[in-house]
Amino acid sequence: MASHEPCCAPTRQRLTRYATCIHTSGTRPRVATGSLENMVRIETCAFHMGSESPKAIPTDGEGPVRRVTLSAFHMSKFAVTNEQFAEFVRKAGYRTEAERYGWSFVFGNHVPQPLRGPALPGTPWWVRMDGADWSHPEGPDTSIHRRQYHPAVHVSWNDAMAYCRWAGYRLPTEAEWECAARGGLDQKTYPWGDEFTPEGRHMCNIWQGVFPDADLGEDGFTSVAPVNAFQPNGYGLYNAVGNTWEWCADSFDAVWHTEASRLDPAGPPSGNTRVMKGGSYLCHESYCWRYRNAARTGTPPDTSTGHIGFRAVRDT
Repeated sequence: MASHEPCCAPTRQRLTRYATCIHTSGTRPRVATGSLENMVRIETCAFHMGSESPKAIPTDGEGPVRRVTLSAFHMSKFAVTNEQFAEFVRKAGYRTEAERYGWSFVFGNHVPQPLRGPALPGTPWWVRMDGADWSHPEGPDTSIHRRQYHPAVHVSWNDAMAYCRWAGYRLPTEAEWECAARGGLDQKTYPWGDEFTPEGRHMCNIWQGVFPDADLGEDGFTSVAPVNAFQPNGYGLYNAVGNTWEWCADSFDAVWHTEASRLDPAGPPSGNTRVMKGGSYLCHESYCWRYRNAARTGTPPDTSTGHIGFRAVRDT
């Protein structure tokens, strides 16, 4: 079983020398100005967070299972779409980190062989693609035309934070994300329960087949799906797992949460990476069983790929 790096979240540091240490307050900011359209209210609640599954990846630090209490908040039903992100870019005059770097990571199978940039050492399915960014997901000759309702990808944590500040939102804490993804079900593996394909129905967008050679697309997709694909969970959230990874506000640490507050936890006060949750269309149980409610991974805040997006929250 893989560790949290690099199959799920390839990092620029492996091709550059860029690095940073993030310092945060370790507390959840209060933000309550963004529109409530297409958001659901998650009431004040206590839930069991984490997992002690023997299939969990030890270095991810999913356990121990602990009872966490959260104040009420609102979360978007959907990941932030290309249409929404385009409005932000246009009105705020914002340039994403992928645009400033001039490249981003693209899944190699989505790029014709002659156009592929250098592969990431050890994980050749990830290639550096010059000119890839949120509006050119597979490179400069591609676009988001007809993908307005797909999640915005090639968006770094820093980019997601900039969008949230502009729109009057914030990123969810890991605890908020996991509570919302569970949809009111206690300690279930997936947002809909424990059975992965109930009555033979696919409930999320992940990999079927032999990775990385062939995705059979049995769930209907071999790349990113629209944000409203599949059925919502008990709270009305769509695509909480699979499709794209989603950024959380917290710094990533595999053990810090064992001693953290159980009331509105907000992650450690500093770190080099940020939490991502939910897995993506590239996940498969054979090597990356992270399309589960409790699964987690971390990657630097400047990372951008074709399988990382985000959704927004605001306070009540």
